[in-house]
Amino acid sequence: MDRFVSHYMLRLDAKGRVSVPASFRAVLTRDGFDGLYCYPALDRPALDAGGNALLAEIEALISGFSPYSDRREQFSLALYGTSETLKIDGEGRVVLTNTLKTHAGITDTATFVGLGHKFRIWEPSRFRAELAEATEKVRAFKAELGTRMTAAAKPLGAREE
Repeated sequence: MDRFVSHYMLRLDAKGRVSVPASFRAVLTRDGFDGLYCYPALDRPALDAGGNALLAEIEALISGFSPYSDRREQFSLALYGTSETLKIDGEGRVVLTNTLKTHAGITDTATFVGLGHKFRIWEPSRFRAELAEATEKVRAFKAELGTRMTAAAKPLGAREE
C-alpha cells in the first residue's frame, strides 16, 4: 500500500528519539524519499510529515500562485521555511527538534496518524480530542447526506406519509 493509514502511539526515548511506524517507513521507502519531511501543521497543534507525495502536493499548491505574489511567498515561507528533513536512523527512529515538539506539545509520547498521502504527529491527548471532534462532524455529515439522498430518491409527486 502506498498510503499512510492507521495510528500508532509511541514513546520518545531518553535521547528524544521516536520510532517511525514500520508501515510508514515502508511507504516512505517506496516513495523514494530518504528521511522524513516534517513541518508544523498550519491549522493544528500537530506536525505534518511525509515524503515525495507530500512535497509534490506542496509544490503544486505553491506553483498555482503567480510568481512573486504575496500568497506564493507566504505559502512558501509557511511550508518550506518552517520545515525540516529528519534523518531516519538504522533503527527506524527520528529525533524531533524542540521547535517541532513545542508546536505539537509533544513531551514523552507521540501519536502518528495516517492521512493517506501524508501523516500527522500529535501529542496523544490532543489527537484524541481532534479525533472525537472529527468523528462527531463526520457523523453529522453522514446523517445530512442520508437525508439528501432520501429526498433525491423520491419520485416526483410522491406524498409524505
